[in-house]
Amino acid sequence: MNDTAMPQITPDYVHWFRNSAPYINTHRGKTFVIMFGGEAVNHPNFSNLIHDFALLHSLGIKLVLVHGARPQIEKNLTQLGIDSPLHQDIRVTPREAMPTILEAVGAIRLQIEAQLSMGLANSPMYGSRIDAVSGNFVTARPYGVRDGVDYQMTGEVRSIDVEAIKNNLLHNHIVILGSMGYSATGEIFNLLGEDVALKAAVALNADKLIFLGGETGINEEGRLLHAMIPNEVDRFLRDRDLDREIYYFLHCAAQACREGIHRTHIISYAQDGALLEELFTRDGSGTLISHDPYEEIRRATIDDVVGLIELLSPLEEQGILVQRSRERLEQEIELYSVIERDGMILGCAALYPLDEESAEVASIAIHPEYRNGSRGADLLAFLEQQARSHGRHNLFALTTRTAHWFIEQGFEEVNAEMLPEPRRTAYHNGRNSKVFKKKL
Repeated sequence: MNDTAMPQITPDYVHWFRNSAPYINTHRGKTFVIMFGGEAVNHPNFSNLIHDFALLHSLGIKLVLVHGARPQIEKNLTQLGIDSPLHQDIRVTPREAMPTILEAVGAIRLQIEAQLSMGLANSPMYGSRIDAVSGNFVTARPYGVRDGVDYQMTGEVRSIDVEAIKNNLLHNHIVILGSMGYSATGEIFNLLGEDVALKAAVALNADKLIFLGGETGINEEGRLLHAMIPNEVDRFLRDRDLDREIYYFLHCAAQACREGIHRTHIISYAQDGALLEELFTRDGSGTLISHDPYEEIRRATIDDVVGLIELLSPLEEQGILVQRSRERLEQEIELYSVIERDGMILGCAALYPLDEESAEVASIAIHPEYRNGSRGADLLAFLEQQARSHGRHNLFALTTRTAHWFIEQGFEEVNAEMLPEPRRTAYHNGRNSKVFKKKL
């Protein structure tokens, strides 16, 4: 019996743990490439990150850790008085600097391996058995002469030894890659850690590429951008004076999406638990860059019926929406559209044809936790496009509680007699709903 006091099990903890189950199942057996710089290694929260890496490993996630060493390298070079300037944010690496660069990179690798090997009682690593491996997995070539500048021993990734890395992952090892690469002639080159992570993720066809930085994610005017797609990243990078770390994270994230990595995450190494929050909650903690929009508006299928019932039932009980049985939902499922995020139905709406010219919008519902935003308007726009595609130019809506919202969306109140038959006949059901119409 462990004498250590057990933490109090709160309702919030139980709720979080239950809701993390789908992600635990989804992530098991997947390959994640996680990149962090030397700044993360120096941060007090790094020991917690190591524990989180161990937790992910114990859940069956295959991990490739890529580390940088910029502050450690700069400190060593300054102490030795070696000039290694940056040109366009890329280090010019003279040959005489390589020994101290190798020392800095090697020290970080040994530190990571040592911390992953801890198995102390009463610690998060208790009982864990983790084998971390590193090696000459990255082949490099010279960065060369660019804009008249000879980058000397600075290199770029030429290839990744995919077979060797996958073999180690198959044997339940964590693979560690540093910001160094080896040429076919035996030379060692100083590489950009972000480039190593990008090329490794693409070569391994990783399920996720994760960048750990000093910020919570990508912020615009003090507001966290929870999700972006590559084209939005391109616009964000244009004409902005960004921190070097953020620039490279975004550039590599967009490139990763274009080369087949479905999801890249930019989160904080300083925020305790940010990695777990990003991976095991629906809203995450940082910024997600994905090839397709994170939230998808699509036509509903029969598999969505349970989610629709959970969304609509509370509003039906309050009398806000007309009650619909499961059988009716199943029969009318092709009339519904939904907003989905990671398998959860966040919103829904239905488009009922009335006659050749008209259709009715009904059952607009957004999950209570996601009502801050434009999801209702986005769903309405999706239905309007459907109506236009079927040649219907009159859109009706009946409501008892949300009249102002429909007015804000361009509807105007009309007399119930303007409803097409047989909808006009069915209108008299005791609800006394207000009738709104929008000309498309």
